Amino acid sequence: MTESSGSKLLNGEACQRTLRGKNAGKNGFVKNHCVFEHPRKYRRPTERSQNAAPNSSLYKKPFSESFEETPLLVAVLTYMGYGILTIFGYFRDFLRHWNIEKCHIAHEREQQKDFVPLYQDFENFYTRNLYMRIRDNWNRPICSVPGAKVDLVERVTHNYNWTFEHTGKVVKDVINMGSYNYLGFAENAGACASAAIETTHAYGVGVASTRCEIGNLDIHEELEQLVARFLGVESSMAFGMGFATNSMNIPALTGKGCLILSDELNHASLVLGARLSGSTIRVFKHNNMQSLEKLLRDAIAHGQPRTHRPWKKILIVVEGIYSMEGSIVRLPEVIALKKRYKAYLYLDEAHSIGALGPNGRGVVDYFGLDPKDVDIMMGTFTKSFGAAGGYIGGRKELIDYLRCHSHSALYATSMSPPVAQQIISSMKIIMGEDGSTLGKDRLRQLSENTTYFRRKLREMGFIIYGNDDSPVVPLMLYMPAKIGAFGREMLKRNIGTVVVGFPATPIIESRARFCVSAAHTREMLDTALRAIGEVGDLLQLKYSRRERPLSTPGWTSDESLLQD
Repeated sequence: MTESSGSKLLNGEACQRTLRGKNAGKNGFVKNHCVFEHPRKYRRPTERSQNAAPNSSLYKKPFSESFEETPLLVAVLTYMGYGILTIFGYFRDFLRHWNIEKCHIAHEREQQKDFVPLYQDFENFYTRNLYMRIRDNWNRPICSVPGAKVDLVERVTHNYNWTFEHTGKVVKDVINMGSYNYLGFAENAGACASAAIETTHAYGVGVASTRCEIGNLDIHEELEQLVARFLGVESSMAFGMGFATNSMNIPALTGKGCLILSDELNHASLVLGARLSGSTIRVFKHNNMQSLEKLLRDAIAHGQPRTHRPWKKILIVVEGIYSMEGSIVRLPEVIALKKRYKAYLYLDEAHSIGALGPNGRGVVDYFGLDPKDVDIMMGTFTKSFGAAGGYIGGRKELIDYLRCHSHSALYATSMSPPVAQQIISSMKIIMGEDGSTLGKDRLRQLSENTTYFRRKLREMGFIIYGNDDSPVVPLMLYMPAKIGAFGREMLKRNIGTVVVGFPATPIIESRARFCVSAAHTREMLDTALRAIGEVGDLLQLKYSRRERPLSTPGWTSDESLLQD
């Protein structure tokens, strides 16, 4: 695309296959997105390095993200690994077909062979031949509060992960690096828990009705008024399920004749909501403002397909923090484009609300922007608030419309009263309305922990993705065999982690995802880092070609990082 006045505003400086002015290693490139760096000569971005650095004039603070490219050798070996697993998968299916190997998979009964098949055997090829090999890394039952440490129910398998049996033993004090407990409010003691218990005594646990019938409690209205004040918007509405907040409200906002522009890495709830709406959906490259602007310009220039009538509505859908990449949306640029092309903006702050910004008010607060510039502000209470459900905030006309047209508002059971009280109590603590500095302390602790954890991993030689301020920290594993091995080895060292692979990620970008919490102490983080280093050496995961210290003397907690 030729450079226009619009693209000049948003181009900024292009991504370079360099790091700090030096060439990267021959088998790996570095994508570094940082505002306020020294200007470099413009080069056309590579196919993998699509994200141009942001325009610094739109930002009030440095914005730094990095996505180091997959080393070529690692990429080749990863493809080979999946290829070998696929070949063995077909061979095992052949053995199962002739009853040479015991078949545990579901299949159609012989009497139903002439019916339309209910079970598509080939569609589950990946599940039975690849996922089953490492299934023990997921769905582990816990038997404690999902705080900084958890207790796991021990289980074993005697048929290669097809079924599990509980041994009756409990693995105690596993450091929890996987839960979205950003501010540490997932707890069974303290002000929030006590308030929730009192509310349970007063209201009970269930409401047994929808909001529009007799399930609208005074505590629900108190919650919505508090959320609106917290976000800085006119009004808000709370829902009992975070996933349904997206999937059931987007269809109420757009429909046939409308256009949704969606980031390629948006959450499944956003994707489902967009599909259910019946709107035309076009996808732009992740956090790539040039790609988004091109779609906006084409939409306005050409209109709807065939008729070329103007779109009834253009809705840009983005997230605050992307939970698999650890990246933060370039909101100042998105708002600039939204205003320029007269589109609407839907912002999902599921992971960013409470976790970003000096006041914990999400990505809008993080960039110091006006909440009124975001048309629909969505978020969930399941992460930073240690509760459940979601919300939508915005103008009063918008919320009044959703109360009458949202399926989630009309047909879903009201939020449980103790859950609502948990949200109210934790939100007041964050806002400082409880008369203490606990909220500010937790926000500061989360920021310090995030900075410390990310920097230590980089110094150790790991490739990690995302923004420097994001508490979601993906560590790249790449090869399929290392997905299961990493999760098992970390659990042996009493560290609970989340490992992710294809199809949830690109086939050559399997990873472990760590979620940093304000509840983590420095000793916990050091223990986790020590375990990560040991497993990284064991599995040879230190792929990074970034510059790092030549030697790291004994393991010490770096207090100087807190002064940044």
